[in-house]
Amino acid sequence: MKVAIGCDHAGYELKDHLIAVLKEGGVEINDHGTNGPDSVDYPDFGHAVCSEVEAGEVDFGILICGTANGMAMTANKHAGIRCGLCWTPEIASLTKQHNNANVIALPARFLSLDEGLNITKAYMEATYEGGRHQKRIDKIAC
Repeated sequence: MKVAIGCDHAGYELKDHLIAVLKEGGVEINDHGTNGPDSVDYPDFGHAVCSEVEAGEVDFGILICGTANGMAMTANKHAGIRCGLCWTPEIASLTKQHNNANVIALPARFLSLDEGLNITKAYMEATYEGGRHQKRIDKIAC
């Protein structure tokens, strides 16, 4: 499995934690930064991750910022992206099961490192259900 990940200055600690744990589990990671607390513009990192997801270079993307709203808004500007803002494992599972999200956004200022990892794992373990959900997904694009 291959994953693209990116964050702003509010999310670098969670990003680094996720990378370390996911790599231990055999996941290949494309790290798009940022790598410290200096203020940066989240869209730069969100677009880099989403471009890889759209191109099929990775299986899915993880975006992290303070509230996850900015990253989710940025991601969902990409025609080939369905990004869900995930703040609990249950939300993450449903984001995959019902919405077939290919990117998740995590709110670093509101999650512990363990919560962020549990949310990511829940998303990764979920399976898209298809069926009645597909006709709804087909209506998303403008």
